[in-house]
Amino acid sequence: MEIPLVSLKEGENATVAGFRGGRGFARKLRTIGIREGKTITVVARHPFSGPIVVRVDDRETTLGRGMARKILVDVER
Repeated sequence: MEIPLVSLKEGENATVAGFRGGRGFARKLRTIGIREGKTITVVARHPFSGPIVVRVDDRETTLGRGMARKILVDVER
C-alpha cells in the first residue's frame, strides 16, 4: 500500500516507492540518498508542521513536510 512519507509515525520503516514531482525534485532526492527501493525510517517529527527527520543508509536527513508529502512509500501493515 503506497502512502505519502508524511503519514508515517516516528520509528516506522517503509520502502521508497516513488515521487510525486518533476525530474528536478526526484534528482535532488536521489542525490541525498533517497531513491526507489531504499528503506526509510522516520526518526523524528517536529511539532506544528515542522520538518521530519528520516534515516536512509545510516544517514539522517531533514525534510520539510511539503517534500515528505511528495515521497511515496510502501508500507506492509
